[in-house]
Formats: sequence, structure tokens, C-alpha cells
Amino acid sequence: MERVENGSFVSVQYKGTLGNGQVFDSSEGRQPLEVHMGAGEMIPGFEAQLMGMALHEKKTFTLAPEEAYGPRNDGLMHSIPRSEVPPDMDLKTDMIVGLITPEGRQVPARIAQFDEQQVTMDLNHPLAGETLTFEIEVVGISSTSTEQSMNCPSGCDCSGGGCAE
Repeated sequence: MERVENGSFVSVQYKGTLGNGQVFDSSEGRQPLEVHMGAGEMIPGFEAQLMGMALHEKKTFTLAPEEAYGPRNDGLMHSIPRSEVPPDMDLKTDMIVGLITPEGRQVPARIAQFDEQQVTMDLNHPLAGETLTFEIEVVGISSTSTEQSMNCPSGCDCSGGGCAE
């Protein structure tokens, strides 16, 4: 029987819920999630739970923040002068905005609070500090990526069986 191992590409149907039962993400109605085992693409606890599973095996597990997106870090709260925000931007608490790092990368930030002088942004991952429960099913195990097996060019979105660059 084929099992998930380091280096394999694993297709997973999943549903993720918070401690209060709220669904925060799901593959329902979408392509399964493809995980390249050992590539560091997933939160550590998720990948650890996948390791050794068999094709069509189902599992439910709960991850502490340290196994998922980490604890909340108050050092990731940053305030900027309101004058640095475009004047036409309609700010709202909990709004997600994109910030550009000095290296040119865009990072998401949640507006925690604002007034006439300052805007305080939270750069923690939205799921930092959360205990997460996942229901998963392994629906595919392969030595090659789904995109590679479909002869899909690099940078192409092959979802749905076609190539939409």
C-alpha cells in the first residue's frame, strides 16, 4: 500500500476549523491541496500529520499554535503616521492592506486601530495564536507534481485541466 513519504506530492481534501468550530479554510468545491512533502510549504504540524498516511486514509487532528502559525507576537504590531496612508483610502478596523517591504515584497497587514494621527497594523498571521483542527483525506500520492504530470508549463495555473497563464 502506497504511503506518504518525504519528497512525495500528496493531494489532500481538507477542512480547517478554529476552536469555536468556525471553518477558516476548506478545499470543498475546489481542487485538492497539493503538498510537496519536505519542501517546507506547509505549517509543520500539518505536514507531520500527513507523513505515513495511506491513499484514501482520513484523519482528524488538532494543532497547537506552536505547530501551526505560532503564538501571537506583540512585536509585530506597528504604528505609522496617518499621513503615510493615501488620503482617499477608506480605513476600517480589521481591513487587510498590503504593505511593501524595503526589498519590494508585499506583506499583508490587518488594521488593528486608527485615529487622526496614527494607524496601528498587526503583521501577525491571521491564524497566529489559534488552535486549529483539520479533517483531511489523502486523495492522491505521486512522485511528481499534479502540474508536472499534466505537462503544465512553469508559472501556469492548470486547475480545471486547462492552461490559463
